[in-house]
Amino acid sequence: MNLLLTSSALVILLAALATPTVAEQAISGYDFLTPEMQAMQDDDFANPGMTAVENGKTLFATPGKNGKSCAACHGDDGSKLNVKHIAAYPVYSAQLKGPLTLRKQILRCRNQRMGGPPLRYGDKQAIQLEAFVRRLAVGQPVAVDVSGPMAPYYATGKKLFHTRWGQVDIACHQCHDYHAGQTFRGQKLTQGQSNGFPVYRFTTGQVVGVQERISECLTNLRAEPYPLGSAEYDALEVYMNARGNGLKIETPGIRY
Repeated sequence: MNLLLTSSALVILLAALATPTVAEQAISGYDFLTPEMQAMQDDDFANPGMTAVENGKTLFATPGKNGKSCAACHGDDGSKLNVKHIAAYPVYSAQLKGPLTLRKQILRCRNQRMGGPPLRYGDKQAIQLEAFVRRLAVGQPVAVDVSGPMAPYYATGKKLFHTRWGQVDIACHQCHDYHAGQTFRGQKLTQGQSNGFPVYRFTTGQVVGVQERISECLTNLRAEPYPLGSAEYDALEVYMNARGNGLKIETPGIRY
């Protein structure tokens, strides 16, 4: 039996055996990027995620089946939208008797006030609309209220974040709480904060929202993802957004 370890294998072993530590404060994924990628995110002309924002802007001004557009209620370029409210999503909906994500609110408005055509939760145009609307709140601190009726959904999301998934048997918090800042496969693990979402991912060349990113992670862990817009994903989004309360919105962020 060969007991010798390669240097890379030894690093992985030591990292796995290291005593886990949890960061005392929320740190944006932006702070884990290289200076070159930070500069790209900061430059509206270089940030590849801005294409989704521009497409969302066009959709925002496009009339639905009844002739009304998002802009008809919310002003040209969303000028009448309250950016502090945007930064507070997900919020509790008395009508739904549960949490309402920003994308779900956009789709409800589209279906109920514009007459559609309806979009699936994971539709590319739905992501683009969310990217445009959340971009309006850039610089606003995330401020999700998880008191009162939102408390049980926050608790459910936290439980899911600490659940071991799939054949790999790893929980979200093991990477994003215990090992944030460490290198894995040439990439730095972040805290998994959601303040930059929807984000452009270099590994896929796609703009994705929080729930799409969770599905990607679960697939990598060889677990069965939940449907987009499901109660489980909504609860996870409540927890993940609230976990980053105080961080400034960066949409569209750039991530690996």
